[in-house]
Amino acid sequence: MKIKVGVIFGGESVEHEVSIISAVQAMNKLDQEKYEIVPIYITKDREWYTGAMLRDVESYQDLELIKKYATNVVLYYKNGAFVLQSKGLFKKVVADIDIAFPITHGTNVEDGALQGYLQTIGIPYVGPNVYAAAVGQDKVYMRDIFAANHLPIPKYTWFYDTDYRQDMDKIIEQVEQLKYPVIVKPATTGSSVGIGTASDQDTLKKAIEEAMIYDSKIIVEEMVQNLMEVNISVLGNYEHQQTSVIEEVLAGHAFLTYEDKYLGNGKIKGKMGVKTPRKGSKGMASANRKIPADLTEKMEKEVQDIAIRAFKALGSSGDARIDMLIDTKAKKVYVNEINSIPGSLAFYLWDPLGKDYTELLDDMINIGIKDFKRRQNKTHSFESNILEGFAANGVKGLKGKLNK
Repeated sequence: MKIKVGVIFGGESVEHEVSIISAVQAMNKLDQEKYEIVPIYITKDREWYTGAMLRDVESYQDLELIKKYATNVVLYYKNGAFVLQSKGLFKKVVADIDIAFPITHGTNVEDGALQGYLQTIGIPYVGPNVYAAAVGQDKVYMRDIFAANHLPIPKYTWFYDTDYRQDMDKIIEQVEQLKYPVIVKPATTGSSVGIGTASDQDTLKKAIEEAMIYDSKIIVEEMVQNLMEVNISVLGNYEHQQTSVIEEVLAGHAFLTYEDKYLGNGKIKGKMGVKTPRKGSKGMASANRKIPADLTEKMEKEVQDIAIRAFKALGSSGDARIDMLIDTKAKKVYVNEINSIPGSLAFYLWDPLGKDYTELLDDMINIGIKDFKRRQNKTHSFESNILEGFAANGVKGLKGKLNK
């Protein structure tokens, strides 16, 4: 019997379209002999839909057609099953799923909110739990945890938008304790949305104003000099981890922009040269990169070790991508951030090791099932009811107080 996998994607996030690309890629690569694929699309206004048309990326060119022809549903637990039930006057169960596979990016969906709902109704799911998802989305929490675990990170500071608006001079002074140039980021966005650089106070103010459009919490950090940006993927959970090949990110800017990642005709540069440019966006797989990165064996080992330490420090699970910054002159590696559910699920980093996308997805689902079984074996509630006997005396007393 096939395992019914509910692939959840979209959501109220600035990375909504990126999530669609990643999810459609994955649904087309899941082993259909082994899995029954149930697409679950969350619109930007937080409505949930299912239907076969959601597996075709062209369906998303007109979102109104999806609302017209796909089925508007809710996911909940009913009679021993996790069901998708239609909304409206004539409600009916249109599908049921065995495990949820969130392929979501950004706030409101990747940041623990969706994982919290899935865990509340008790369904097995793939990827990070609530805690790992939350700290993996918030760059401030993430860096605080990295620092506590003695992982190498650039110097940083952070503040709220209200603090900046109430006393801009104080925040600017706080930031200028760092050395220019700096990079300014919204704390909880991904895909380089809202990120800017600054080399003086004027450009700093402009970058902060831009970042505040997307988030209430802003982080500013020193830019690594002589920069080489590399990424590596870690697959597993807190018990077991394996690492992918390391890629060098190639960008014509101080950092890899949203346009570099998703809107351009990227190339992949390998040992045999540059491949043909791709038409349209294919997610992070379309970005310019060099695989494998040109690193010494010693530096490669350091990147792998730091990636695993970062993965474990955040309690991650599934397939996460760890982005790192290298000062090539000082030969020093810094952790930039973790992507708990990376664009395109970083499948292109596993191909060179002989693990194709289908096998990677299978591994992720198996890890999700193991994580669920582990949670089931832990005690989360007690059979005893401390409220027994309370009604006779306690409720009477409570009623008396309420009636006063």
